Amino acid sequence: MQRTVLLTGASRGIGRSIAERLLNDGHRLSLGLRNPDALLGTDLDIDRVAVHSYDAKDPGSAQEWVDATVTQWGQIDTLIHCAGILHRTPLLFSDGEEHDLDELWSVNVMGPWWLTRATWPSLVSSGRGRIQVLVSMSGKRVKGRMAGYPVSKFALMGLCQSIRNEGWEEGIRVTAICPSWVNTEMAGAVTAVKAAEMTQPDDLATLSSTLLTLPAASVPFELAMNCSLET
Repeated sequence: MQRTVLLTGASRGIGRSIAERLLNDGHRLSLGLRNPDALLGTDLDIDRVAVHSYDAKDPGSAQEWVDATVTQWGQIDTLIHCAGILHRTPLLFSDGEEHDLDELWSVNVMGPWWLTRATWPSLVSSGRGRIQVLVSMSGKRVKGRMAGYPVSKFALMGLCQSIRNEGWEEGIRVTAICPSWVNTEMAGAVTAVKAAEMTQPDDLATLSSTLLTLPAASVPFELAMNCSLET
């Protein structure tokens, strides 16, 4: 069954792979990007794909994007949050690094919160609303000396739980997707795990696609995956 999917982070990496897979599955996509022109001339530059300007730090752009999508296609029944940023801010951060903490909170937590809030009426009216959130294993445990990034991801996991509670009776189901290292640009500096041994973006896209085929009674709240053993 065709869905109308609102998707962030589709310019590259995991979001791009999910967009391409869902398009091949026959769904309609509304993609929010800071630079909409980035997709001109690509495989995503076709009629079943609408591209809108979106900045996760600007709540107004979330509402404008949602309104434009509903005007164009009349509905939104699926929301997928893939956009996020990484700062390696430690617990004992230096003067000036507090701005990185503010940005992590704004993009990784409040961005999905504002966009979910804007999309909510459409998800409820569809009767089959689905939300997927790329949380990461950093929302379940903390490794090394990074503090700001995992704290933002723990908060994002809490947001997913709140979404689940709020939307349950309305038929909305949310899945927190929690990979560890994924073979993307963000993991380019990682040497502990070879790129070929990391989780691949296309495999995450397959999981995302499969989730949309499941009935409400079978949608998992959380998908955690490791490319290396963690205890």
